[in-house]
Amino acid sequence: MSVLDRFRLDGRVAIVTGASSGLGVAFAQALAEAGADVVLAARRADRLEQTAELVRAAGRRAVTVETDIADPEQAQRMVEVAVEQLGKVDVLINNAGIGTAVPATKETPDEFRRVIDINLNGSYWAAQAAGRVMQPGSSILNISSVLGLTTARLPQARTRRVKPRSSASPATSLSSGAPGRESASTRSHRASSKPR
Repeated sequence: MSVLDRFRLDGRVAIVTGASSGLGVAFAQALAEAGADVVLAARRADRLEQTAELVRAAGRRAVTVETDIADPEQAQRMVEVAVEQLGKVDVLINNAGIGTAVPATKETPDEFRRVIDINLNGSYWAAQAAGRVMQPGSSILNISSVLGLTTARLPQARTRRVKPRSSASPATSLSSGAPGRESASTRSHRASSKPR
């Protein structure tokens, strides 16, 4: 038995969100090549059919479901369609996600809420709906961007130093990074201002 045989998904059913482009297409195709039938979910229904053709070319069944993952009812419907048409859900790939290309200091509340609704809440709604029907041994994979860990010098990640109010307070920066994460300039300032 080869190593790849150990990763076969014959007889399994997988859901891929964000399956209309990019990594979602690649995940769907790989799952089909490994033997899984695949439910393809995305907002852009017209592009889902192209992904479905790739799944069918691998000899597997494909079901497309137009889904805005930010809507809990649509996430639930996605899972219901999977069960109705393919009998079960064994794998969920939470891949749907968006980003903004504006500096964090200029992002509007509505832009930020849309990112959170899809990237965070949407993953939760999909996992919740799938978890209700999954059996032991099933898997949920949450895909995230490397931008959660690095700024990659993108415009939305630019930082600026804020002058400390007193020599005892550390430098701070404005960043689009995760809460509780400090910027390199803050770490550098903190290290250089320690008493010797």
